[in-house]
Amino acid sequence: MATHATRAGTSTHSEAKARSVLRDYSLAWVLLALFVSAWVAQFYGGWMAFAAEAREHGEAAAMLGRDGYIWQFSSATFENWQSEFLQLLAFVVLTSFLVFHGSPESKDSDEEMKAAIERLTDEVQQLRRQSQ
Repeated sequence: MATHATRAGTSTHSEAKARSVLRDYSLAWVLLALFVSAWVAQFYGGWMAFAAEAREHGEAAAMLGRDGYIWQFSSATFENWQSEFLQLLAFVVLTSFLVFHGSPESKDSDEEMKAAIERLTDEVQQLRRQSQ
C-alpha cells in the first residue's frame, strides 16, 4: 500500500514538473512548433511542385536517389538557413561597431547614463552640504 502511495506521489510530481517545463519554456515550444510546421509545409509544397514537374516530363517523382526530391529540398533549406544566418551575423557585427542613437544597445546610451548619474551625484552632494 505504501508503494502505491509513493508511485502516485511520484506521478503527481512528474506531472507537475512536466507542466512546469511546458510553462517555463512555452516560447521555445511555440517557436519550435512554428518552425516544424513551416518546414513541413515547405517540404509538402516543394514535393508537389517536384512531382508535377516530373509528370510533365513523363517521369516518376522519386524521393531518394540521384535525382530525388531530397536533394532539391536540402538545397532549398540550406540556402534559406544560410541567408538567415548571414543576415543575423551582419546585424550582430554591424550593431557592435555602429551606433543607433537612443538604442539601449548603443554606446551613446551608456555615455548619456553616466552623465546623468554624475549630474545626480553632484546634486545629492550639494543637498548634503546645504543640510549640514
